[in-house]
Amino acid sequence: MIELQNVSVALSGVPILSDINLELSGGGITALIGPNGAGKSTLVSAIARLVPTSAGRITVDGLDVAQTPTRTLARRLAIMPQDNVVAGRLKVAELVQFGRFPHHQGRPAAEDHAAVEEALTIFDLLDIKEKFIDTLSGGQRQRARAAMCFAQGTDYILLDEPLNSLDIFYARELMRTLRHVADTKQRSIIIVLHDLNHAAVHADRIIAMRDGSIIADSTPEKVLCTSVLQSVFGFEIDVETIAGKPISLHFL
Repeated sequence: MIELQNVSVALSGVPILSDINLELSGGGITALIGPNGAGKSTLVSAIARLVPTSAGRITVDGLDVAQTPTRTLARRLAIMPQDNVVAGRLKVAELVQFGRFPHHQGRPAAEDHAAVEEALTIFDLLDIKEKFIDTLSGGQRQRARAAMCFAQGTDYILLDEPLNSLDIFYARELMRTLRHVADTKQRSIIIVLHDLNHAAVHADRIIAMRDGSIIADSTPEKVLCTSVLQSVFGFEIDVETIAGKPISLHFL
Protein backbone atom coordinates (compact mmCIF):
# COMPACT_ATOMS: atom_id res chain seq x y z
CA MET A 1 0.00 0.00 0.00
CA ILE A 2 1.07 3.56 -0.74
CA GLU A 3 -0.15 5.86 2.01
CA LEU A 4 -0.03 9.66 2.19
CA GLN A 5 -0.72 11.24 5.56
CA ASN A 6 -1.30 15.01 5.71
CA VAL A 7 1.10 15.58 2.82
CA SER A 8 1.80 19.10 1.61
CA VAL A 9 4.28 20.24 -1.03
CA ALA A 10 5.50 23.76 -1.76
CA LEU A 11 7.89 24.51 -4.60
CA SER A 12 9.84 27.80 -4.50
CA GLY A 13 7.53 28.86 -1.73
CA VAL A 14 4.37 28.25 -3.76
CA PRO A 15 1.91 25.71 -2.27
CA ILE A 16 1.24 22.88 -4.74
CA LEU A 17 -0.34 20.17 -2.58
CA SER A 18 -2.31 20.86 0.60
CA ASP A 19 -2.89 18.28 3.35
CA ILE A 20 -3.35 15.21 1.14
CA ASN A 21 -4.55 12.01 2.80
CA LEU A 22 -4.70 9.05 0.46
CA GLU A 23 -4.35 5.27 0.31
CA LEU A 24 -3.40 3.52 -2.93
CA SER A 25 -3.71 -0.24 -2.77
CA GLY A 26 -5.36 -3.27 -4.26
CA GLY A 27 -3.82 -3.32 -7.73
CA GLY A 28 -5.62 -2.19 -10.85
CA ILE A 29 -5.40 1.23 -12.48
CA THR A 30 -5.89 4.47 -10.59
CA ALA A 31 -6.18 7.58 -12.79
CA LEU A 32 -5.42 11.08 -11.56
CA ILE A 33 -7.40 13.72 -13.44
CA GLY A 34 -7.82 17.48 -13.12
CA PRO A 35 -6.91 20.77 -14.79
CA ASN A 36 -3.37 22.01 -15.32
CA GLY A 37 -1.83 23.03 -12.02
CA ALA A 38 -4.07 20.75 -9.97
CA GLY A 39 -1.08 18.97 -8.42
CA LYS A 40 -1.36 15.61 -10.19
CA SER A 41 2.24 15.41 -11.37
CA THR A 42 3.52 16.76 -8.07
CA LEU A 43 1.61 14.04 -6.24
CA VAL A 44 3.23 11.18 -8.17
CA SER A 45 6.62 12.91 -7.99
CA ALA A 46 6.32 13.21 -4.21
CA ILE A 47 5.49 9.51 -3.91
CA ALA A 48 8.60 8.69 -5.94
CA ARG A 49 10.71 11.16 -3.90
CA LEU A 50 11.44 13.31 -6.94
CA VAL A 51 10.17 16.38 -5.08
CA PRO A 52 10.41 16.95 -1.31
CA THR A 53 7.37 17.20 0.91
CA SER A 54 6.83 20.27 3.06
CA ALA A 55 4.76 18.37 5.62
CA GLY A 56 3.31 14.94 6.22
CA ARG A 57 4.51 11.41 5.57
CA ILE A 58 4.49 9.06 2.60
CA THR A 59 4.99 5.31 3.01
CA VAL A 60 5.24 2.49 0.50
CA ASP A 61 4.42 -0.88 2.05
CA GLY A 62 5.17 0.65 5.42
CA LEU A 63 8.53 2.12 4.37
CA ASP A 64 8.93 5.85 4.90
CA VAL A 65 9.81 7.25 1.46
CA ALA A 66 11.92 10.03 2.99
CA GLN A 67 14.10 7.54 4.88
CA THR A 68 14.23 4.50 2.62
CA PRO A 69 17.45 3.78 0.66
CA THR A 70 17.07 4.51 -3.05
CA ARG A 71 17.74 0.94 -4.16
CA THR A 72 15.13 -0.42 -1.75
CA LEU A 73 12.55 2.11 -2.90
CA ALA A 74 13.34 1.37 -6.56
CA ARG A 75 12.44 -2.26 -5.94
CA ARG A 76 9.01 -1.19 -4.69
CA LEU A 77 7.96 1.42 -7.22
CA ALA A 78 8.89 2.65 -10.69
CA ILE A 79 8.10 6.03 -12.19
CA MET A 80 7.86 7.31 -15.75
CA PRO A 81 8.04 11.12 -15.47
CA GLN A 82 6.78 13.53 -18.11
CA ASP A 83 10.31 14.37 -19.20
CA ASN A 84 10.84 12.39 -22.39
CA VAL A 85 14.58 13.05 -22.72
CA VAL A 86 16.41 9.78 -23.39
CA ALA A 87 19.90 9.34 -24.81
CA GLY A 88 19.27 8.95 -28.53
CA ARG A 89 22.03 6.43 -29.20
CA LEU A 90 20.58 3.93 -26.79
CA LYS A 91 18.85 0.95 -28.33
CA VAL A 92 15.36 0.00 -27.19
CA ALA A 93 16.55 -3.17 -25.44
CA GLU A 94 19.29 -1.21 -23.67
CA LEU A 95 16.79 1.33 -22.37
CA VAL A 96 14.49 -1.38 -21.06
CA GLN A 97 17.49 -3.08 -19.43
CA PHE A 98 17.99 0.02 -17.27
CA GLY A 99 14.84 -0.97 -15.43
CA ARG A 100 16.68 -3.92 -13.96
CA PHE A 101 19.54 -1.92 -12.45
CA PRO A 102 18.08 -1.80 -8.90
CA HIS A 103 18.24 -5.60 -8.96
CA HIS A 104 21.55 -6.43 -10.63
CA GLN A 105 23.61 -3.27 -9.97
CA GLY A 106 25.38 -3.60 -13.31
CA ARG A 107 25.74 -7.39 -13.35
CA PRO A 108 22.61 -8.74 -15.08
CA ALA A 109 21.77 -12.38 -14.51
CA ALA A 110 19.46 -14.73 -16.36
CA GLU A 111 16.38 -13.48 -14.51
CA ASP A 112 17.17 -9.91 -15.54
CA HIS A 113 17.45 -10.84 -19.21
CA ALA A 114 14.18 -12.76 -18.90
CA ALA A 115 12.46 -9.73 -17.36
CA VAL A 116 13.64 -7.52 -20.21
CA GLU A 117 12.45 -10.01 -22.80
CA GLU A 118 9.06 -10.20 -21.11
CA ALA A 119 8.76 -6.40 -21.09
CA LEU A 120 9.72 -6.18 -24.77
CA THR A 121 7.10 -8.79 -25.59
CA ILE A 122 4.24 -7.28 -23.56
CA PHE A 123 4.83 -3.77 -24.93
CA ASP A 124 5.21 -5.04 -28.50
CA LEU A 125 8.82 -3.95 -28.91
CA LEU A 126 10.57 -7.15 -29.95
CA ASP A 127 10.74 -6.23 -33.62
CA ILE A 128 12.39 -2.87 -32.86
CA LYS A 129 14.52 -3.80 -29.86
CA GLU A 130 17.75 -3.14 -31.79
CA LYS A 131 16.63 0.27 -33.06
CA PHE A 132 18.06 3.45 -31.60
CA ILE A 133 15.71 5.53 -29.47
CA ASP A 134 16.14 8.63 -31.63
CA THR A 135 14.81 6.77 -34.68
CA LEU A 136 11.49 5.88 -33.03
CA SER A 137 8.11 7.51 -33.31
CA GLY A 138 6.65 9.19 -30.23
CA GLY A 139 4.36 6.24 -29.60
CA GLN A 140 7.19 3.73 -29.83
CA ARG A 141 9.35 5.81 -27.50
CA GLN A 142 6.59 6.01 -24.88
CA ARG A 143 6.07 2.25 -25.08
CA ALA A 144 9.80 1.73 -24.54
CA ARG A 145 9.80 3.99 -21.48
CA ALA A 146 6.77 2.20 -20.05
CA ALA A 147 8.44 -1.15 -20.74
CA MET A 148 11.47 -0.01 -18.76
CA CYS A 149 9.21 0.72 -15.79
CA PHE A 150 7.53 -2.67 -16.12
CA ALA A 151 10.90 -4.46 -16.33
CA GLN A 152 11.81 -2.92 -12.98
CA GLY A 153 9.57 -5.57 -11.48
CA THR A 154 7.89 -3.33 -8.91
CA ASP A 155 4.42 -3.72 -7.44
CA TYR A 156 3.68 -0.06 -8.17
CA ILE A 157 4.12 1.73 -11.50
CA LEU A 158 3.65 5.51 -11.60
CA LEU A 159 3.11 7.08 -15.02
CA ASP A 160 2.95 10.86 -15.45
CA GLU A 161 0.95 11.76 -18.58
CA PRO A 162 2.26 8.87 -20.71
CA LEU A 163 -0.22 9.70 -23.49
CA ASN A 164 1.30 13.11 -24.18
CA SER A 165 1.91 13.63 -27.91
CA LEU A 166 0.46 10.22 -28.83
CA ASP A 167 -2.09 9.83 -31.61
CA ILE A 168 -5.33 8.02 -30.88
CA PHE A 169 -4.00 4.64 -32.05
CA TYR A 170 -0.87 4.66 -29.88
CA ALA A 171 -2.75 6.12 -26.92
CA ARG A 172 -5.36 3.39 -27.08
CA GLU A 173 -2.75 0.65 -27.51
CA LEU A 174 -0.68 1.86 -24.57
CA MET A 175 -3.74 2.04 -22.30
CA ARG A 176 -4.82 -1.44 -23.39
CA THR A 177 -1.36 -2.76 -22.59
CA LEU A 178 -1.39 -1.14 -19.15
CA ARG A 179 -4.82 -2.66 -18.49
CA HIS A 180 -3.37 -6.06 -19.46
CA VAL A 181 -0.43 -5.55 -17.10
CA ALA A 182 -2.71 -4.60 -14.23
CA ASP A 183 -4.99 -7.58 -14.82
CA THR A 184 -2.47 -10.33 -15.54
CA LYS A 185 0.67 -9.22 -13.66
CA GLN A 186 -1.06 -7.86 -10.54
CA ARG A 187 0.70 -4.51 -10.80
CA SER A 188 -0.78 -1.36 -9.28
CA ILE A 189 -0.67 1.41 -11.87
CA ILE A 190 -1.12 5.05 -10.89
CA ILE A 191 -1.44 7.20 -13.99
CA VAL A 192 -1.88 10.92 -14.64
CA LEU A 193 -4.32 11.44 -17.53
CA HIS A 194 -5.86 14.44 -19.27
CA ASP A 195 -8.16 12.35 -21.46
CA LEU A 196 -11.25 11.68 -19.36
CA ASN A 197 -12.49 8.95 -21.67
CA HIS A 198 -9.32 6.89 -21.38
CA ALA A 199 -9.79 7.14 -17.61
CA ALA A 200 -13.44 6.10 -17.99
CA VAL A 201 -12.67 3.05 -20.11
CA HIS A 202 -9.51 1.73 -18.46
CA ALA A 203 -9.34 2.88 -14.81
CA ASP A 204 -10.79 1.11 -11.79
CA ARG A 205 -10.55 4.23 -9.65
CA ILE A 206 -10.37 7.92 -10.46
CA ILE A 207 -8.97 10.63 -8.21
CA ALA A 208 -10.01 14.12 -9.32
CA MET A 209 -7.86 17.03 -8.17
CA ARG A 210 -8.05 20.80 -8.25
CA ASP A 211 -5.83 23.47 -6.65
CA GLY A 212 -3.71 20.95 -4.80
CA SER A 213 -6.61 19.12 -3.19
CA ILE A 214 -8.61 15.98 -3.87
CA ILE A 215 -12.14 16.82 -5.01
CA ALA A 216 -13.43 13.29 -5.62
CA ASP A 217 -12.11 9.74 -5.25
CA SER A 218 -14.22 6.81 -6.42
CA THR A 219 -15.17 4.65 -9.38
CA PRO A 220 -15.35 6.15 -12.88
CA GLU A 221 -19.14 6.02 -12.73
CA LYS A 222 -19.22 8.19 -9.60
CA VAL A 223 -16.46 10.65 -10.49
CA LEU A 224 -17.21 11.16 -14.18
CA CYS A 225 -20.57 12.85 -13.77
CA THR A 226 -21.56 16.37 -14.72
CA SER A 227 -21.71 17.76 -11.18
CA VAL A 228 -18.28 16.46 -10.12
CA LEU A 229 -16.60 17.41 -13.39
CA GLN A 230 -17.95 20.94 -13.17
CA SER A 231 -16.46 21.32 -9.69
CA VAL A 232 -13.12 20.02 -11.00
CA PHE A 233 -12.83 21.78 -14.36
CA GLY A 234 -15.08 24.77 -13.87
CA PHE A 235 -17.52 24.24 -16.72
CA GLU A 236 -20.42 21.95 -17.49
CA ILE A 237 -19.48 18.68 -19.19
CA ASP A 238 -22.20 16.42 -20.51
CA VAL A 239 -21.70 12.72 -19.81
CA GLU A 240 -23.37 9.82 -21.61
CA THR A 241 -23.18 6.13 -20.81
CA ILE A 242 -21.83 4.28 -23.84
CA ALA A 243 -21.10 0.54 -23.70
CA GLY A 244 -21.49 0.79 -19.94
CA LYS A 245 -18.86 3.53 -19.56
CA PRO A 246 -19.38 7.21 -18.62
CA ILE A 247 -18.13 9.03 -21.71
CA SER A 248 -17.67 12.79 -21.46
CA LEU A 249 -18.81 15.00 -24.34
CA HIS A 250 -16.48 17.87 -23.52
CA PHE A 251 -15.91 18.89 -27.14
CA LEU A 252 -19.55 19.89 -27.64
